Amino acid sequence: MKKAWEYAKEILENNKPKILTKEEQTWNMIKVLELHEDERTKMLWKSYVPGSGAEESLIVGAIQSVENKGMDVKEAEELLPMGFDAFKRGDMKELNKITSKIFNKLCTAPRNPYSEYWKFKQYTSWEEYRKSVTFPHTDLYNVFSRDYENKVSGGWIAQICGGALGTALEGYTTKRLKEVFGEIRGYVRTPNTFNDDITYELAFLKAFEEKGYNITSEDIALEWVALIPFGWSAEDVALRNLKQGIFPPNSGNFNNPYSEWIGAQMRGAICGMVAPGNPEEAARLAWIDAVISHENNGVLGEVFNAVMVSLAFVEEDVRKIVKQAVSLIPRDSEYYSVVKYALDTCKNSKNWEEAWGLCEKKFEQYNWVHAYPNAAAEVVALWFGEKDFDETMYIIAMAGQDVDCNAAQIATILGIIGGTRAVGDKWTKPIGDNLETYMRGMKKIKISDLIEWTVTAVRRANSSKN
Repeated sequence: MKKAWEYAKEILENNKPKILTKEEQTWNMIKVLELHEDERTKMLWKSYVPGSGAEESLIVGAIQSVENKGMDVKEAEELLPMGFDAFKRGDMKELNKITSKIFNKLCTAPRNPYSEYWKFKQYTSWEEYRKSVTFPHTDLYNVFSRDYENKVSGGWIAQICGGALGTALEGYTTKRLKEVFGEIRGYVRTPNTFNDDITYELAFLKAFEEKGYNITSEDIALEWVALIPFGWSAEDVALRNLKQGIFPPNSGNFNNPYSEWIGAQMRGAICGMVAPGNPEEAARLAWIDAVISHENNGVLGEVFNAVMVSLAFVEEDVRKIVKQAVSLIPRDSEYYSVVKYALDTCKNSKNWEEAWGLCEKKFEQYNWVHAYPNAAAEVVALWFGEKDFDETMYIIAMAGQDVDCNAAQIATILGIIGGTRAVGDKWTKPIGDNLETYMRGMKKIKISDLIEWTVTAVRRANSSKN
């Protein structure tokens, strides 16, 4: 095998001196890179959500999230006014300095001993989580049956429609959505399938196709690097870490203020689909996937959705699914306190508006992209939607927050329970059979091919086990 120094020597010796024009000297590329990096910095301070146009500030969200994780962020917060002033003036030199200082303050922030966060246990490994819960005994589900094909078909179609509904609505409150749209009972515009949620599920499926149930976090992470050119918040940090050779679980927790946001929770459905009727295996796969970009409660968010989707293959009572999934979250975790609060609030409320109003207030200190308010919204919509696809989509749309992530995940549950018949023509006809993404090599695929791909991969993986 050739040594690195031999490659370097070969390159050097093959170089032949040449005279370059000014245009050929590539200095102009630095101007392009400067503009690119400045745009990235500006987007941290102010950007607009693709699809919905909602304004957001990731730098504010980073500080907010680190405080949510029990740290004292006073020094970082004190820099915000100066940063916004530099942004307004277009002073990129100062803005870059302040941005760097803020992230430094977040990396070195001291623990806030008075934070409620530290009253809960921090879960750092699958083994630790597995010991803390008791999974139900489940009969082996037949993935070679026609029933499985129908349920996967219903699940994917429902998920894609739910995501298309929510993409236009994310980043807004219930009040604002009502003011503009009234009661949301369908798509508010001509839908498309572009979003940044399904990309990570497709990367998981690609790795699963090759490795089956022996899949590792590293297998999935490498598919991220191969297929996904762009990330946001936690996934952006993870992708940058991965490209620097920082692999899971460190890719998810190293310098990642967004590690308990919704990014893992939004991709749990695929883990449930490849482990039908087996919530323990779905949870294990979700854990493996989640630690690429998240930690602790962020990981539990993906477990929660994966378990619900897995249970949907063998249980048709949506309320039972929700209750069982809540019971499979460790009782001493903060995530459990969130979904248990949402569940108890549903049980004690007359309607979804009352339940959601209490949850919205309870979790107002969390960013709208954080896992917590969105997990609560899922519970409320599933509980009061009572297996009716249209009603459930109505509730999850009206709850606001990160609507596309929420709608896509819980729609999958209903699509699995009811099969393709669960989703009406008003949802499916505008979408058709085409799925568009921004992934390398997967810009356009057919939904029918995605369904076949999933079923084939799962059947192959199960055959290899036997």
